[in-house]
Amino acid sequence: MPLPDIGRRTVLGAVAAAAPAALGLSAPASASPSAKKPRRLPGGGDLGPNVLVFDPSAPGIQAKLDEVFQQQESAQFGTGRYALLFKPGTYNGLNAQLGFYTSIMGLGLSPDDTTINGDVTVDAGWFNGNATQNFWRSAENLALVPVNGTNRWAVAQAAPFRRMHVRGGLNLSPTGYGWASGGYIADSRIDGQVGPYSQQQWYTRDSTIGSWLNGVWNMVFSGIEGAPAQSFPNPPYTTLDTTPVSREKPFLYVGGSEFRVFLPEKRTNARGVTWGNGTPRGTSLPLSQFYVAKPGVSAATLNQALAQGLHLLLTPGIYHLDQPIQVNRANTVVLGLGYATLVPDNGVTALRVADVDGVRLAGFLIDAGPVNSPTLLEIGPSGASRDHSANPTTVQDVFVRIGGAGAGKATTSIVVNSRHTIVDHTWVWRADHGTGVGWETNRADYGVVVNGDDVLCTGLFVEHFNKYDVQWNGQRGRTIFFQNEKAYDAPNQAAIQNGSVKGYAAYKVGDGVTAHEGWGLGSYCYYNVDPTIVQHSGFAAPNRSGVRFHDLLVVSLGGQGQYEHVINETGAPTSGTSTVPSTVVSYP
Repeated sequence: MPLPDIGRRTVLGAVAAAAPAALGLSAPASASPSAKKPRRLPGGGDLGPNVLVFDPSAPGIQAKLDEVFQQQESAQFGTGRYALLFKPGTYNGLNAQLGFYTSIMGLGLSPDDTTINGDVTVDAGWFNGNATQNFWRSAENLALVPVNGTNRWAVAQAAPFRRMHVRGGLNLSPTGYGWASGGYIADSRIDGQVGPYSQQQWYTRDSTIGSWLNGVWNMVFSGIEGAPAQSFPNPPYTTLDTTPVSREKPFLYVGGSEFRVFLPEKRTNARGVTWGNGTPRGTSLPLSQFYVAKPGVSAATLNQALAQGLHLLLTPGIYHLDQPIQVNRANTVVLGLGYATLVPDNGVTALRVADVDGVRLAGFLIDAGPVNSPTLLEIGPSGASRDHSANPTTVQDVFVRIGGAGAGKATTSIVVNSRHTIVDHTWVWRADHGTGVGWETNRADYGVVVNGDDVLCTGLFVEHFNKYDVQWNGQRGRTIFFQNEKAYDAPNQAAIQNGSVKGYAAYKVGDGVTAHEGWGLGSYCYYNVDPTIVQHSGFAAPNRSGVRFHDLLVVSLGGQGQYEHVINETGAPTSGTSTVPSTVVSYP
């Protein structure tokens, strides 16, 4: 089916060419008038074959949606990547079922500009009604009028639901109410009831809901109009009236006849959606200011585009990197579509950000390569100390995977050195299933290491690392919602021994930290190789008044391993084979 063309024009960037050295190119010892300068890279252009653009008059939309879903439904570690973009207007009678590596997005400035009278569905038929592996898919910037009054969104990790307006209810469980392990909602309005049912944990930020039905272990709300009252642990609701700092994810939209990228402004003490009064607040960039990258492009070309002053739009596909993508310019945007995936080869770091203001990284996956990378994503160089409070760097829906799709190794997945960075929804995952999985096969010691001061994480999912899943060394850090599972595959107690301590905490605050705060943090263990393993605690932190935690839990899944405490020496042990959380409401 031919798809409508939109904004497919090529224009040159408007900034001067960078020096050859800045582009990573060799220059002659003495400049020569005849020396060739690198060809300037164009901005804008076609979004490639895996970005499907629909308008309300297009025929065959449902057939195309079904074709993509059939390919992606069970392709958990496949290579297909798709973005489904809907121009503003009204679409009738659609059911967009989303499989792996599929993003569906409206192209208006407001979700209400693009209305689907129908559903955007995630279910778990491919996995016998178990939704715990419904990863890597997303919905964004649409209004839905569900056919039966309730839309089904039965997801697990790395499946954001952003800038959505559901004119009805939202069911977060699979058909049959099987297991589910999600999830994340932001900047959305659900007019009716949200029913998590079997969802073990969930984080909802800066949204409006009609009501919330129930909770299993860990339901966290910040900045939610209509949120249930604080009541952890029974029911397990952690409710903050506002979110301290937030800045919504950049998004593609149609302005006139062209694609543009909207950059929402920063909010402090945020509550409710950004788009409630029509046009959201922020700035906008034309696609001509982006280098539109296609799979197969070299890292050198991506860096040349950045050095020219272009932003990056990564179209769906897999990108192999033989050198780091280096973001040196303040306010640079790196936006992925359809789970564009960066694979660092030969042990390099996939992406590095300088200690500059306002960088926005969003919407892509980093897949570790078979040669160990010391780090995969670095936000700021070691020792970064500049104040970015007025214009922080944001990392949103950037997901990291070590193993699963093949052998991969990385000592540390994400390192945050820059102050005031906001990490808003990430899933950093050392794979527990798939290919290339084993205690040493996909070795990955640390998930997220925070060295910068004043860093905020909203929606932090980090799982299965060989040592600390999160190690926080910076001052005045804050985390709202944390979900963790310890590594399943530890071969024995000795393999996880941390000096005299039994096991590495899921979330470790450094001994020198004097101020830190966390709300709604959970850690689970499932030591299925050696169920006799004992984990001292899920959380470890200095015992001082400035280091505070609210609403912590640990749980042993079916008695496969046990926790002795929740945090430090505080909190009851998990008991026997009973999958019942041990909780601490306030620490110290």
